[in-house]
Amino acid sequence: MGMVACFAATDAATLRGLQADPGLIQDFLYPDDGEGEPPHYVDLDKGWHCIHFMLVGEAEGGEPPLSWAILGGDEVGDEVGYGPARFLQPDRVRAVATALSSMDDETFKRRFEPHAMQAADVYLSEMCVRDGDEALEYLLENYRSLVAFYRGAADRGDGAILWVS
Repeated sequence: MGMVACFAATDAATLRGLQADPGLIQDFLYPDDGEGEPPHYVDLDKGWHCIHFMLVGEAEGGEPPLSWAILGGDEVGDEVGYGPARFLQPDRVRAVATALSSMDDETFKRRFEPHAMQAADVYLSEMCVRDGDEALEYLLENYRSLVAFYRGAADRGDGAILWVS
């Protein structure tokens, strides 16, 4: 199945409530006994780590606000997949949305360096080396989903919850 990066946008009041009672996070992220999705949900499938690398040029960390887009936020609660959920407050969501809006498809595509990803031990980098342009199209499609997610969240004034499932 693999590791999938997931994102849910929500208002600041809901974020505060979940931070105050982290025991509610699991039910929020996996409603209907895991059969549903939280509101304003998107996932980047398995391409998340490659996209992070393309945004910041590193496997971990990087310069904010782009480094916040996938691996940012403050950890809250217990594990909800591969580690705890991470919360981004609305001001950081706006900063990420602004930074992503300045990177068009062509700029993003120019950052595709499969061998550098592989050398940095980026998850799914082997696929990028093997599949080349086909892998890049897969990453671009998921990148567009990420941009739309942050644009919508920022427009609503929402914060975000990030997790790897």
